[in-house]
Amino acid sequence: MKALVRMNGTVAGILERKGVTVWFQYDKNYLTLGQPALSKSLPLRKEAYEYEGLPPYFSGLVSEGWLKRVQAREQRIDPDDDFALLVSNGEDLPGAITIELLDLP
Repeated sequence: MKALVRMNGTVAGILERKGVTVWFQYDKNYLTLGQPALSKSLPLRKEAYEYEGLPPYFSGLVSEGWLKRVQAREQRIDPDDDFALLVSNGEDLPGAITIELLDLP
């Protein structure tokens, strides 16, 4: 499953999951535009970040509590699948970040 990550409408990178491994890689154009890093935990670099599970920055964007339960139930997503919940609701996140699903699982 892949998702496009935008900051203030500008493509910042790709978030991808295969199994339990999740990668985030900044877009080449984003790096050349002199845009800010998404977070201090994801400084700008050409190489992909690799994590087992959702990177901490992105896990902080996943809904919590009653909203997470409602999203999981209504969208038929396992409430423990933070990646799927994030990309399914990524166009309605707080702040400057949006996440758009690029392909289906």
